[in-house]
Amino acid sequence: MKTTTVTVHTGHRECVVDLTASAARFVADSGDGLLSVFVPHATAGLAILELGSGSDADLLAALAELLPADDRWRHAHGSRGHGRSHVLPAFIPPSLTVPVLAGRLALGTWQSIALVDLNVDNPDRTVRLSLMAG
Repeated sequence: MKTTTVTVHTGHRECVVDLTASAARFVADSGDGLLSVFVPHATAGLAILELGSGSDADLLAALAELLPADDRWRHAHGSRGHGRSHVLPAFIPPSLTVPVLAGRLALGTWQSIALVDLNVDNPDRTVRLSLMAG
């Protein structure tokens, strides 16, 4: 297995960050296999979706409705609504798998790999990329 980590600076804002280019560089010239993408944080998740066409903003808006940043959360340290970030991985999981064919991600035409982060208290994230050769 080949593995590495990527550090992503998300700042102090809710965001969706495109990881596709980093993942593509990691698997380039690797033949066939499965790419595992994992974010070892209790308050972030990973998704495959179309980015750059408004879908990322739509996702953040949907999450704001589903998981409002208010005082309803029992997990209440940090910024207002911080507890919702700890619920996020139940909806947007911290890992995903993508097939790799001939050293290329086998994503659909409009699919991208994205880090989803609602936690404004943690400005830096680590993402682990692991390739299991086929």
